[in-house]
Amino acid sequence: MPPRTSVSEASPQPAAPVALWRDLLALTKPKVISLVVFTAICGLIAAPVRIDPVLGFTAILCIALGAGGAAALNQWWEADLDAGMRRTANRPLPQGRLQRSTARDFGIGICAASVLLMGLAIGWLAAAILLVSIFYYSVIYTIWLKPRTPQNIVIGGGAGAFPPLIGWIAATGHITPMPLVLFAIIFFWTPPHFWALALFVKSDYAKVGIPMMPVVAGEKATRRHIMGYAVLLLPLSMVPWFLPHEATGPVYGLSAMVLSLVFLALSLRVGLRTRQGEGDRMVPEKQLFAYSVIYLFLIFAALVLDRFVAF
Repeated sequence: MPPRTSVSEASPQPAAPVALWRDLLALTKPKVISLVVFTAICGLIAAPVRIDPVLGFTAILCIALGAGGAAALNQWWEADLDAGMRRTANRPLPQGRLQRSTARDFGIGICAASVLLMGLAIGWLAAAILLVSIFYYSVIYTIWLKPRTPQNIVIGGGAGAFPPLIGWIAATGHITPMPLVLFAIIFFWTPPHFWALALFVKSDYAKVGIPMMPVVAGEKATRRHIMGYAVLLLPLSMVPWFLPHEATGPVYGLSAMVLSLVFLALSLRVGLRTRQGEGDRMVPEKQLFAYSVIYLFLIFAALVLDRFVAF
């Protein structure tokens, strides 16, 4: 399927090997991938079995490669959009440091390698879910949802929720309620996390015609939605403490309660604000966005710590 973007395939002289390596790495969105890899590791370690370290490393490597490949395909498809947004204009493709076809082939290549290696080394159920997650992000979210609906982040949030599920399946070989709850936690965390960012970069999205919630529905509606998802996230984050047959202990339960209450408090600050506008410093929104990243790291770290304490 040819891309709808208009950035030329032409490129300056080939980059030096070091620069090429760095630009290919940048295509994988390393900062985003770090959170993906961390939640996948937590899902794998929290599973009630012990996995061979080599197989565990292989599983995480496959998840990282798959997520990185999907990110590269996202940038290949959105090269012209990235060029029009201040936040993304310095990426390799908008800057002409790589050919579009290079990004496409690199993304497809490492995605295919990740799924094949996962299937052969770990199991085909984990490989199938990994393939679904890649397709979900690079096609369903990037190509279909993002340019068409302000609910793109809500529905597309499933793409980032797969890693702990895949990690758990890689360790156990099957799906149980716990990894589905972990999937749901990230799914409901994603909208307030991303909408907090979208509130203070909404002019970028408006400029390139992406129908993010603040652009289409306005800031007031976006703030209400942030509060709504934060309210739902609080009890959902507590479910692993009470889950039959797979319940976590007080380390996770108390940590999740405190972390989610802080998340809710910051979300209420954003949701109840009356001042709006690009000229505003939007400190509460930036605080919520920054904390949301810390929140996900800490709640999954608490899950792992709880398992070690239980042992």
